[in-house]
Amino acid sequence: MGPMPGARLTREEREHIAAGLADGLDYAEIARRLGRPTSTVSREVGRNLRQGTYRAADAHRARRPARSLSPRPAVAGAAGVAAFDDRFAALMVETGLNRMAARVLTAIVTTDAGALTAAELVARLNVSPASVSKSIAYLEAMDIVRRERPAGRRERYVIDDDVWLRTWLTSAQAHAKWAAAARDGADLYGATTPAGVRLERMARFFDTLSRDMAADYDPAVADDMLTVLAALVHAAAPRTAAELAAALDWPAARVEAALSLAADRPDFADPVAPHPLPGGRYLAVAGTNRLTAEQRAALR
Repeated sequence: MGPMPGARLTREEREHIAAGLADGLDYAEIARRLGRPTSTVSREVGRNLRQGTYRAADAHRARRPARSLSPRPAVAGAAGVAAFDDRFAALMVETGLNRMAARVLTAIVTTDAGALTAAELVARLNVSPASVSKSIAYLEAMDIVRRERPAGRRERYVIDDDVWLRTWLTSAQAHAKWAAAARDGADLYGATTPAGVRLERMARFFDTLSRDMAADYDPAVADDMLTVLAALVHAAAPRTAAELAAALDWPAARVEAALSLAADRPDFADPVAPHPLPGGRYLAVAGTNRLTAEQRAALR
C-alpha cells in the first residue's frame, strides 16, 4: 500500500530521493518509484538543497516537528505573543471570518508545524471540542485547512505553505461567479431599469476584480509554477524550458505556462523568481522585490 495522499515524507523516502539524485534520476522517475507526485519530490529537494547537495539526514532533521505545541519564541515573550494572536484573530474577524474560526486559524498558523490536533486546539484555546470541530469544518469549506492522519498518530489539521495562493485564486473564481450572476440579473431586469443598471455595474466591477486577481490562470498552473521554481533551485545553474520539461517529464508547453505565470505574477512566485538569460535559459534568483536597486541592475 502506497503513502497516504498528503502524508509527510519518511526518512526512508528521503534516503530514496538522495539515492535517486546520486544515480542521476530525474524528479519524475524518483516520484514514480516512491508513488508520490513529482511536485512533492521537487519541492522537498528545493527546500533542503544545501550547497548544491540534497542530504536525506539533514532534510529529515529539518522537517517540521510532529508535535506542534512547541515553545513560543522567547524574544517575543508570552504577553507579546498573546497580544499578537488576539490582534491577528481580530483582523480576520474584521474581514469576515467568524471569531472562533479566526482563533483556530491563528493557533495553527503560529505553530512551528503549521498543524494541530483537535485535542491540542482544545487545550490551547480552552474551548469545547464541538467548537473546534465546527470551526475546522468551516475552514475546510474555505479550502484553508486540510486534515491528515500520519501513521499511528491522531488526525491533525494542517495549513499548507501554498494555501494563500490557492485561497487567492479561489477568491478570483468566486468573483467571476458574482460577475456572471449579476450580468444575468441585469439582462433579466433590463438594461434601462435602475436594478438593471445597478447589476451591470456590479458585474463590471467583479469581472475586473476577478481578471486582475487570477490573471487568467488557474490553480493547476500556479502549482506547476512552484514545481518549476523548485527544479530551477535544485539545478543551481541556468536551464532552458526544454531541459526543465525533460527533468520533470512534462510537455514543454506546461513548463512554459508555469514560467509565464511566474513572470506575470511575481507575487505568486515570491521569494524566488526565474530570471531569463540569453539562449532561452532561466536561473532561479531571489524575487526582485527582495533585492536592492544595485542588485537588480546587476541582473539586467
